[in-house]
Amino acid sequence: MPIVRPPRILIAKPGLDGHDRGAKVIARALRDAGMEVIYTGLRQTPDMIAQAALQEDVDAVGLSILSGAHNELLPRIIQAMRQRDLEDIPIFVGGIIPVDDAARLKSAGIAAVFGPGSSLDEISKFILATIALRTRE
Repeated sequence: MPIVRPPRILIAKPGLDGHDRGAKVIARALRDAGMEVIYTGLRQTPDMIAQAALQEDVDAVGLSILSGAHNELLPRIIQAMRQRDLEDIPIFVGGIIPVDDAARLKSAGIAAVFGPGSSLDEISKFILATIALRTRE
């Protein structure tokens, strides 16, 4: 019988944003939901995030961004993931992101945007469902 490992999720804080409480809350909630979480810490570059995703063989990448630099940083992370042939790994983001920007980010390749007030259960269920769809393809 094959050994099934828990989903591996990378949580990262891109850019110069120094507020990581939300990232730590999400990391803890995902661990409590049975996922393995790798938290890269503060001030990660797009290349650092993509390289960590590759090295850690993750099933999804979660980004927390409160700095307002989401329109600059998130497309660069998507590009860095593509350069490493990781475009099939879903990226979700949480933070203060205006609705219009969220729509553009989703059309650029971000799987989901979770704003303030999103429930931890909603985020966990989204990740598990997205990973399940990915493994069936």
